[in-house]
Amino acid sequence: MRDEKGFTGIDIAICVIVIFTFVSIIANLSYRFNSSSKEIELKAKAVELAIEEIEEMKKIDYTQIENIGLEEQNKQYLSKEEIQGTENEGFYRQILVEDYALNHPEKIAGIVKKVSVQIQYNFKNKEQTVELSTIITKES
Repeated sequence: MRDEKGFTGIDIAICVIVIFTFVSIIANLSYRFNSSSKEIELKAKAVELAIEEIEEMKKIDYTQIENIGLEEQNKQYLSKEEIQGTENEGFYRQILVEDYALNHPEKIAGIVKKVSVQIQYNFKNKEQTVELSTIITKES
């Protein structure tokens, strides 16, 4: 009879396959978790930047808002530009100002402006966009 002490080659191969399988599953889960965390972090930063831009637009006088940007079919755009600051690297903003009455013919033109802020960034080589809008009114 054979001596049954020790491991055979098949035992070792099965152990290596099982360990490799578990390590690859754990590595995959770890990558997905870190990737999701980074995506959430970037989106939260983009929302924060969009809120800051909206707040800045609310501080501007209504008459100055009318003169912002380049007119294009009654819509005004600020050029797409990178947001300054090291912590904001890779984020771009675009601001759209349009008269609210354009889409609502029953409204009087020149009283209400819709301001939309788009913050764009790249994640996994895909462009992601966060857009927030607000209404700014002309005070009598």
